Amino acid sequence: MRTPARYVHGAALLATGLLAGAFGYGAANVVPTFGTVPLDVRLTFHTAMMEVNEPIMQSAMALAILTSFGLAVVCHGLPRRLALGAGALTVASLLVTVFGNIPLHAHIRRWAAAASAPAGHTEILQRWELFHTIRTLTALSAFALIISIAVLARPETR
Repeated sequence: MRTPARYVHGAALLATGLLAGAFGYGAANVVPTFGTVPLDVRLTFHTAMMEVNEPIMQSAMALAILTSFGLAVVCHGLPRRLALGAGALTVASLLVTVFGNIPLHAHIRRWAAAASAPAGHTEILQRWELFHTIRTLTALSAFALIISIAVLARPETR
């Protein structure tokens, strides 16, 4: 792999790894913790966490998308196809977040402000968790594709 492609590949590894790691940490640690604390604690913590996470995670997703597609631009053959797949998977993570998780955040914010949740809140929280699982799996798959470029393929520039 020529030097410019190596730098782009390194950036894609870093960006997709950070994204997969952040979502994975949430899935492995934060979500199970939500299930063990009282609802008011979950709502308060979830709301506070969203304040910090939304801009950071959306930036991380954008960086993973840009670096994955950037890698596709500087490579050809199998590495290009793998990088395109990784880019598509990170776009899927973003779409799940924007159209799945973020709209549900509005409900959680209202419940936290009211210090109570309506009947049926469990289904909405479970839907948020499902969307989180989906975006975690798509981010992890994107990271795996970027890793596979280093392990299975020998990227070359055009």
